[in-house]
Amino acid sequence: MPVVLILFSVMYPLECLHVPPFENHWSVPSIPRCTQCGSLLLNSVSIHAALLNLLFLTSERRKRAAAKHLIERYYHQLTEGCGNESCSTSWCASSAGFTRMDNNAAAVKALELYKVNATLCDPHPSKKVTASAYLESNSAGNRKSNHKDVHSVRDNFRDVNYLTEDKVYEILDICGEKEDYSPLIRVLGRVFSSAEGLVQSFRRSKPHTKEELKSLQGKDEDKDEDEKEAAACSAMEEDSPPSSSSSRLGEGSSGGNDVQKLGPDEVSVDIEAVRRVYERLLSNEKIEAAFLNALVYLSPNVECDLTYHNVYSQDLNYLNLFVIVMENSNLHSPEYLEIALPQFCKAMSKLPLSALAKLARLWSHYSTEQIRRMVETFQQLITYKVISNEFSSRNLVNDDDAVVAATRCLKIVYYANVLGGDLDTEHNEDEDEEPIPESSELTLQELLGEERRNKKGPRVDPLETELGIRTNDCRRPLVAFEEFVNEPLNEVLEMDKDYTFFKVETENKFSFMTCPFILNAVTKNLGLYYDNRIRMYSERRITVLYSLVQGQQLNPYLRLKVRRDHIIDDALVRLEMIAMENPADLKKQLYVEFEGEQGVDEGGVSKEFFQLVVEEIFNPDIGMFTYDERTKLFWFNPSSLENEGQYTLIGIVLGLAIYNNCILDVHFPMVVYRKLMGKKGTFRDLADANPVLFQSLKELLEYDGNVEEDMMITFQISQTDLFGNPLMYDLRENGDKIPVTNENRKEFVAQYAEYMLNKSVEKQFKAFRRGFHMVTNESPLKYLFRPEEIELLICGSRNLDFLALEETTEYDGGYSRDSRIIKEFWETLHSFGEEQKRLFLQFTTGTDRAPVGGLGKLKMIIAKNGPDTDRLPTSHTCFNVLLLPEYSDREKLRERLLKAVTYAKGFGML
Repeated sequence: MPVVLILFSVMYPLECLHVPPFENHWSVPSIPRCTQCGSLLLNSVSIHAALLNLLFLTSERRKRAAAKHLIERYYHQLTEGCGNESCSTSWCASSAGFTRMDNNAAAVKALELYKVNATLCDPHPSKKVTASAYLESNSAGNRKSNHKDVHSVRDNFRDVNYLTEDKVYEILDICGEKEDYSPLIRVLGRVFSSAEGLVQSFRRSKPHTKEELKSLQGKDEDKDEDEKEAAACSAMEEDSPPSSSSSRLGEGSSGGNDVQKLGPDEVSVDIEAVRRVYERLLSNEKIEAAFLNALVYLSPNVECDLTYHNVYSQDLNYLNLFVIVMENSNLHSPEYLEIALPQFCKAMSKLPLSALAKLARLWSHYSTEQIRRMVETFQQLITYKVISNEFSSRNLVNDDDAVVAATRCLKIVYYANVLGGDLDTEHNEDEDEEPIPESSELTLQELLGEERRNKKGPRVDPLETELGIRTNDCRRPLVAFEEFVNEPLNEVLEMDKDYTFFKVETENKFSFMTCPFILNAVTKNLGLYYDNRIRMYSERRITVLYSLVQGQQLNPYLRLKVRRDHIIDDALVRLEMIAMENPADLKKQLYVEFEGEQGVDEGGVSKEFFQLVVEEIFNPDIGMFTYDERTKLFWFNPSSLENEGQYTLIGIVLGLAIYNNCILDVHFPMVVYRKLMGKKGTFRDLADANPVLFQSLKELLEYDGNVEEDMMITFQISQTDLFGNPLMYDLRENGDKIPVTNENRKEFVAQYAEYMLNKSVEKQFKAFRRGFHMVTNESPLKYLFRPEEIELLICGSRNLDFLALEETTEYDGGYSRDSRIIKEFWETLHSFGEEQKRLFLQFTTGTDRAPVGGLGKLKMIIAKNGPDTDRLPTSHTCFNVLLLPEYSDREKLRERLLKAVTYAKGFGML
C-alpha cells in the first residue's frame, strides 16, 4: 500500500484523487475525506503526511513486539526454566536455589527484569523445543527446523479443554518420550485453571438403563465379550463432555441432564480415575507446580461465580471441580497454605446449602484415611494462619477470612465423618407430652416490643437439618471427634466477642460457636457461662422493671433458705413452688442461705448446697436410685415409691448446677446423658450401665449351639423390687410361651435392653428430664455439647493433676512462689493421699472435682493470713482463696492443714 501511494504522488503531484476507503484493511490517519462521497481525498501533501505517520506507527509496533517477546521469555524462564539443572541464574526456575512463585508473581517479576535488562539464559538442548513453542519467536531458519517437532506436539493438545484419564496418560507418554513435560504442564494449567474445563473433566461413563439392557439382550443374546466392550466404549463416547466450543456451564452440556439421574450422594466425576491421575502426576515437582498455579487462578473466579452468578443452580455438575481439587493429596503442603488453599476454601464456603450437603454425603463414603487427610488439610491451614498472625481483642481471629473459610469447609468434613460413622437415627426419646410451662411474665424483649429469641429452644445447624441427622446420632465416627478440635485456635479466640457474634447472628461476623466441633470443652463451657450470666442479668432487669412499674417486691435472685438438717425438704419444697408458679425464676442467679450461718453466697455457699443435696438424694436408703457396687454408678429405681414430682425436682437441681457453673459429685452411666440429649438406650449402652448383663447377652448372641434346646430361655424376664420380691415382665405378648431361638435371639436382646434402659424407668426418667429442661430449654447446651462433654460439664474431671494446679496458682498478701512456707506447702500437699487431696479441694473450692479442663484451669489464690499461730487455715470457697498463716515449720503446717480439711463444715464471717 505505501508503494502505491508513492506512485500516485509522483504521477499526480497537484491533483486530488478520489480513492475508495481502505481503512478496513489498514488504518491510515491524517487523510481527509471527500465531503460529497466520503472517499479518501489524496494529494501529495496528504500522502507524505500519511507516510510519516505509518513509519512512526510501524516502528512503535516493532518496539512493543520486541518488548512483549522479551517479557515472555523472562516469564517463561521464571515459570519453566531453561532446562539446565546446573544453571546459576538466580531468576531462572532451573537453578537450585530458585523459589517457586505463582503466575501473578512471575508476571510482575518478568516486568522488573525487563526494566533492568536482566540476563536471559540460553535454552538447554532439552528445552529448546519447548522454548520455541512457548515463545514462537525464533528465527525463520529455526522455525523451519523445529516446525515438525514443536507444532506436532502443540497441535495435538491445543484443543484439549477438558481431561480424561486416558488423555492424561497419552500426553504423559508423549512428553516422557521427548523428555519434555511442558506440553502437559500447559494442558494441566489450562484445564485446572478453568472452572468449565475442570467441571467437564474425568466424567464417569453412563451406565445402561434396564430398558437398554433388555433391548440389547433381545436383539442378540449371543453377543460375545468383545462386542460388549465395544458397546460400553460407545456409551462412554456418547456420555463424554462436549468440546470447548460449547456454551457456558449449564447451557447445553450433557452433564446437566445426567445429574438428574444421580443419587443424593453421587457425582458425575470418576473419583477413582482422579486419584490414579494424581498419584502418577504429583511425583513430578514441576507438574505439581502447575496444579498449584492453576488453583491460585481458579479459586477467585469460582468464588465470583458462586457469589454473583449462582452457577450451581444452573449446573449441578459444578460440584465436580471441588471433588477433583480435594483429591489432591498435597493440599496441606506449605506451598498451598499461603495463597492457593485459603482462596479455594473461600470459594468452597460460598457453595449453597444443598451443595454442602451433597459434598458431605459423598465424602461420607470415603475411608477413614481419606477423611483424616481432609481434616488434616483444613486443620493445617487454620493452625498456620493462627500461628503466623498475632490475634488479640483488637485483631480478632473471627475477622480472618482464611481461618473462617477453612472452618466452614471443615464443617462439611465433620458431618461427612458423622454420616460415615456408626449411625443410630431410630432410637430417639419421645418429646415431652406436656410443653414446659413458660413464665406468665413478659420477657425484656417483649416488653420492648421485640420478638423473643429462641422461644422454641436452642438453634439447630442448617446443614444438620439439611442432612437429616444429629451429631448425637453417631455412636462411633470414622475419625475421633477430638481430632476436629484446634487447640491453637482455642487459645487465641476471644470468647466474649465470639459469643456476641453468636447471639447477634449477622452475616458480617462469624462465630466459631456455630462450629462447636472445633472448640474444646473449656472454650465451650466459657461460652455457656456467658449465655447463662446474660440470661441471669436479663431476668434481674425484668424483675427491677416490674418492681418499678407494678410495685412488686424486688426479688432479683432465686433465693433458697435451707436448714442443714432438713436440706432436702426445704430445698425441694421451695423449688417445687417456683416450678409451679413461675418457672422463669429458675433462670435467675441462685442465692443460697444456710439458716443460722453468716456466710454470704458469692458462689461457695451454692457449691456446698449442691454437694449436700446430691449426697442426700443419692443415698440408697431413700430408694430413688439404685447403686451398683461393681460399676460405682447410680441408676433410676424402677420400683421407687417416690412420685414423679421428686424426680422432676432432681432434674431441676441438675440443671441449676450447670446453670450456676457448679460441679456435682454425680455418678451416672453415659446412657443417662445420651437420654438427656434425646437418644434412647440400646444394647451397647448396657456395657457401662450393666456390664454383667451386657456380657451375658453378648454371649447369647455369639453362641454357636442350639439356643432353644441348650438355654431354654423365653421372652419373659424377671426383676426384683425394692423389697427383694421377684417381678415378671413379658418382652412380647405371652412371652412365657415364646422360646428364644437362634433366629429371634437378636430381637430378644434388643427388647431386653429396651426394657432395662427405657421402659422400666420411663416414668422416672421423663420426670427427671422435664425438670432438667425447665432450666436448660433455652440454653445452647444441646447445640454445643456431646453427651460425654455434658458429663464432664456436670461432674468435672476425675483426673486431679496437682502439679498443674501449682503452676497456675497465684499468691497475695506477701507470699510468692519462692517463699519458704509456699515451697513447704506444695511439698506437703503432694505427699497427701488421694482422699486427702480431694478433701483439700473440697475445703478450698467447695467441690472435690476438677473443673472442665483439669486443675490447671482452676484459679486458686494463696494469701498470707498473719504470722505463725495456732489458728487453722481458712478459705473463701466463693473465690478459691486459701488463707494460710506463716507457720514456723513443715510439721506444724502439715498438722494444721490436715485438721482443717478433715473437719471443715459450715460457713462463718471472718
